[in-house]
Amino acid sequence: MKSFSESYKAAGVDVTAGYKAVELMKEHVKKTAIPGVVSGIGGFGGLFAPDFSGMKKPVLVSGTDGVGTKLVAAMLMDKHDTIGIDCVAMCVNDVVCCGAKPLFFLDYIACGKNVPEKIASIVKGVAEGCVQSGCALIGGETAEHPGVMPDDEYDLAGFTVGMVDEEKIIDGSRMEPGDVLIGIASSGIHSNGFSLVRKVFGLTREKLEIYCEELGQTLGEALLTPTRLYVKPALAAIAAADVKAVSHITGGGFYENIPRMMRPGCTAKVERAAVPVLPIFDLIQKTGNIPQRDMFNTFNMGVGMCMAVSKETADAAVRALNSAGERAFVLGEVTTGDEGVVIV
Repeated sequence: MKSFSESYKAAGVDVTAGYKAVELMKEHVKKTAIPGVVSGIGGFGGLFAPDFSGMKKPVLVSGTDGVGTKLVAAMLMDKHDTIGIDCVAMCVNDVVCCGAKPLFFLDYIACGKNVPEKIASIVKGVAEGCVQSGCALIGGETAEHPGVMPDDEYDLAGFTVGMVDEEKIIDGSRMEPGDVLIGIASSGIHSNGFSLVRKVFGLTREKLEIYCEELGQTLGEALLTPTRLYVKPALAAIAAADVKAVSHITGGGFYENIPRMMRPGCTAKVERAAVPVLPIFDLIQKTGNIPQRDMFNTFNMGVGMCMAVSKETADAAVRALNSAGERAFVLGEVTTGDEGVVIV
């Protein structure tokens, strides 16, 4: 018999809604099952048995993140089935930067009121993100917080664990001047810089529904475009070329993230003309009268991931990425210096 407390419900927490949400999300979670999954959802812990075959010294790599204030756009539009993709991407795109393949993922949803259909829609996106990145959704948590947040609001965060053989860890230590910087196109804003986006546009439901000629879609559709999942393409490039460093371009844009992959004595020289700036960034800059330096220090500007690759294998890396469905291009080169990144 399912537990039920009338007193707890009166306090704002309906445990039966939680049971229904779990039932609704099971079909989505099932799609993420991969070899290694030991347990289904609903237990106290998610069980996963990793395959160490072919590895000399397996190393676990973890990553956690949320979606940030992009959730505001999702809540204003009452569209919740893609925000979970963003959550997965923000975590797995990070761990693949050191060459790790994500194994499994867990999500955490805090909400003012548990509406089972909404929670299931969010988890549907999480499951889709896991499918696209080849990892399993083995657990999660949905918590009602009555009195802490409004009934129709929620927050979403996630956690992933990946694995890489120690001798194949990508950490930038082999980087040298002359290496080529490869950019991988983003799908839009992804999940960073939304506090500035909200300030620039003064987001309301009405403004999000306005069709923008320069975008070819409504503002809301552009803002909610899911973050690209780079795991499979990145691993394909790592297998095909001599990839020495990888950077996921998230909050802080070029100036914060690219230096994180640079070793001392090396500078990333990015050709401004090579950056495929998307229309949404032009609109943000024009509407908010934002300096170019601030744009590149806040947004991905059309480049979701950057790789430093040996000059001899750069073409192979681009081919592997393009064959995997991405748009890859030469972004610049590694030069001598300690400036982190310069855009010329």
